[in-house]
Amino acid sequence: MTTTNTQPTGRWIQLGLGLICMASISSPQYVWALFTKPMTAAFHVGLPTIQVAFSMLILLQAFLSPLQGWLVGKLGPRLLLSTGALLTGLSWVLASHVSTVTGLYLTYGLLGGVGTGMIYVGVVGHVVQWFPNRRGFASGVVAAGYGFGAVLTTFPISTAIKTEGYQHALLEWGIILGAVGFAAALGLKRPPSALQAATPAYPAAKETTRSYTSGQMLRTPLFWLMFVMMTLMASSGLMVISQFGAFSRDWGLADALVFGLPALPLALSIDRITNGLTRPFFGWVSDRIGRENTMLLAFATEGVAIAIWLCTRGDPTAFVLMSGVVFFGWGEIFSLFPSTLTDTFGMKHATANYGFLYIAFGVASVLGGPLAALLHKETGSWMPVFELVIAANFVTALLAAFVLKPMRRRWMSASAQPSHGRASIGREALESV
Repeated sequence: MTTTNTQPTGRWIQLGLGLICMASISSPQYVWALFTKPMTAAFHVGLPTIQVAFSMLILLQAFLSPLQGWLVGKLGPRLLLSTGALLTGLSWVLASHVSTVTGLYLTYGLLGGVGTGMIYVGVVGHVVQWFPNRRGFASGVVAAGYGFGAVLTTFPISTAIKTEGYQHALLEWGIILGAVGFAAALGLKRPPSALQAATPAYPAAKETTRSYTSGQMLRTPLFWLMFVMMTLMASSGLMVISQFGAFSRDWGLADALVFGLPALPLALSIDRITNGLTRPFFGWVSDRIGRENTMLLAFATEGVAIAIWLCTRGDPTAFVLMSGVVFFGWGEIFSLFPSTLTDTFGMKHATANYGFLYIAFGVASVLGGPLAALLHKETGSWMPVFELVIAANFVTALLAAFVLKPMRRRWMSASAQPSHGRASIGREALESV
């Protein structure tokens, strides 16, 4: 009998604390659209210039994640994640006092990226070790915290911006979010070693019997295929998130009322709900029908949803409701990719390995942030941007079904063969792909 069955309370507490940690860092990304208008006015710059702060947040969150994942593995989750929570809160507090774009980059972007990155990669790596037999579900639950967290903050922050100014909103909510994340991180602890023996609860969630180091993983075409796929999907979602306020205003929807509420914050709130629900839902589905089959279903769903969204953009009600469907087809990348990666390369180095894959999110922040804004500026329309997003969704869905699935099948078969000594670990699998 595994520890998974004998200590259910401990692992569920860890899952809950991880969810709270993730919720505490979701606002810097998911309510960013509320800050772009007052910030462009305050700093007297254009949207592409302001979007650099958002890209810095995501880039640093992603590009430092291998180091942060390694540190979490060495020092444990409690120390690193509590530090990350404090840095995240401090980034907003300091950003509330800056008077230059450079100051915004250094606080909201740089400091915020370091803090949120510590928590994101650390929490995901933490829970897949506590739930080795339900990785898709567990990573989906904590990733849902990253999506759901902003549901609680969108309207209060929007109100604070309108009544007190964006500086007051940053100061007040920086303190609140930092304190909540810090308190939750103090309860995290490493899983018992007996959990390593747990097996998948569902046959569809196939996993390797070996654990590969980051160096071994980085030498495989399989990893780089997943990297490209995550980059494509993350770019599509970040384009919508970072430019949401801008294109909704261009389409005359930002000041519209839907169900008696302002359309923009209402859409953002609904998006946070669906963006949170999709992560445990598709993680749960992938545990049962397989990771690649779920990717095909989810990514194609988003492609179709965005196409319909564009066709109904003149109707504020349809725009708000369809935006929720769009995010339901996107947020699952944060449960599908980490669980697929751990299934493929093993659990021992899961946190550090996911840190390298998460760099794809940083690459996507450039494609979905400043470059998308520049493309709109050059063409004078959002249509070319959305056309690229739709194409990225369908291409990634096809890659999952017709390239990733057979490659992973060969990888699992090769990894199951007996190896002879440390030097030969992964050689058969490397050659198979």
